[in-house]
Amino acid sequence: MALSAKLQAAGNSLDEKDADVWTPRQKFFLSYGFSWCDRVRPELMRTQVLTNPHSLPKYRVNNVVSNMPEFQRAFSCKAGTLMVRANQCRVW
Repeated sequence: MALSAKLQAAGNSLDEKDADVWTPRQKFFLSYGFSWCDRVRPELMRTQVLTNPHSLPKYRVNNVVSNMPEFQRAFSCKAGTLMVRANQCRVW
């Protein structure tokens, strides 16, 4: 991972908190989540579910990261919480 290599070259790591109290690992996931932020009315949500093969943004974020041990590690999520799936799906 390029970010990890860059931080390591500077003597830092993905898990060291920056001045803004977030670690680079946490910032990665926050950026991913914010990139999918939206507000959708229930009527549009229904239309999208019926006509669009892609998941709604909420699920494109939550369903993905809740399957990732990297997310669990970044935010110290405990097993059994909403953002940690008991049977995590790994495709690759």
